[in-house]
Amino acid sequence: MTRNIKDLILPQFHKFLSRKLRQVIASLGIVIAILLWGIGGAIASEGLDTLTVASPATEAAPNRPTLDTNTIPSAKVSQFVGAYLQVLRQIEGRQQELLSAPTSLESQRIEGEIESASIAAIEQAGLTKQEYLQMLSLANIDPEFGERIAAGIQEAKNQE
Repeated sequence: MTRNIKDLILPQFHKFLSRKLRQVIASLGIVIAILLWGIGGAIASEGLDTLTVASPATEAAPNRPTLDTNTIPSAKVSQFVGAYLQVLRQIEGRQQELLSAPTSLESQRIEGEIESASIAAIEQAGLTKQEYLQMLSLANIDPEFGERIAAGIQEAKNQE
């Protein structure tokens, strides 16, 4: 992308992002979940972690995350926000390369590199893959928690 086009698009993108942050979180959540699809078996085998809360409601709704938004400490939210922004940068930074890959083999290689870098960013932020994916899912389905995450992301972007 040329510098002039980038200068025109970025301010508009930031305006859009500030207004539609929750929708962007949901969309990127899907992309991230697809990229991290291969770790699903590892997550299932890791078992429950310290944030997992067993409840009858969880058993009745197996597709809902097992986190309780009222018990997630601010430190975990901050860790998630940091990891989320790192994963987002990984995806955005390699998106054009991924789209212009000449072969499906090259595309798969790039996807693997993005996935590896994303997992490393999640772990470096101090989260397990399971915690990250649960919080991502929760941000997409719980409006109150989604707003909490959106506010954290906006605050982190303002500090950059």
